[in-house]
Amino acid sequence: MKMYKVDYKSPIGVIEIEGSDSAIYGINFAERDEIIHIPQQDTPQVLVKCAKQLQEYFIGQRHDFSFPYEFKGTDFQQAVWQALPTVSYGETASYKDIAVAINNEKAVRAVGSANGKNNISIVVPCHRIIGSNGTLTGYGGGMWRKEWLLQHEQTYKKPSE
Repeated sequence: MKMYKVDYKSPIGVIEIEGSDSAIYGINFAERDEIIHIPQQDTPQVLVKCAKQLQEYFIGQRHDFSFPYEFKGTDFQQAVWQALPTVSYGETASYKDIAVAINNEKAVRAVGSANGKNNISIVVPCHRIIGSNGTLTGYGGGMWRKEWLLQHEQTYKKPSE
């Protein structure tokens, strides 16, 4: 399977989107300032659509995503990652909440580990998961980005959500 990359310059840094002709496999912060991966003639539409939807998210017009993505991980990790989008835009949940949601209440630490390995940033909203005491805990993209994303969602959250 041929993989493609496209960079999107967000307000919180360059995001590298990786995918195939049919799905996105990675949305990760690139710790660099320059755009390296520019859409080409053969860039699959799913990558272009992903970048467009991320742009809409960052300007406050999109709260949900509608392009195909696939996870690469263990069954447990995939269960955690599938539970993350149940946390609504502008809301937060604890690692314990996710453990309960996947019917494995005692797996709080394992949920934290799986959350940290999420490769579909923002779209699979691991930034919405916080400590049981309400504190912000680790984020692979950096704590400052987690804070920014949570504040951004609070700013653009609709009253009915």
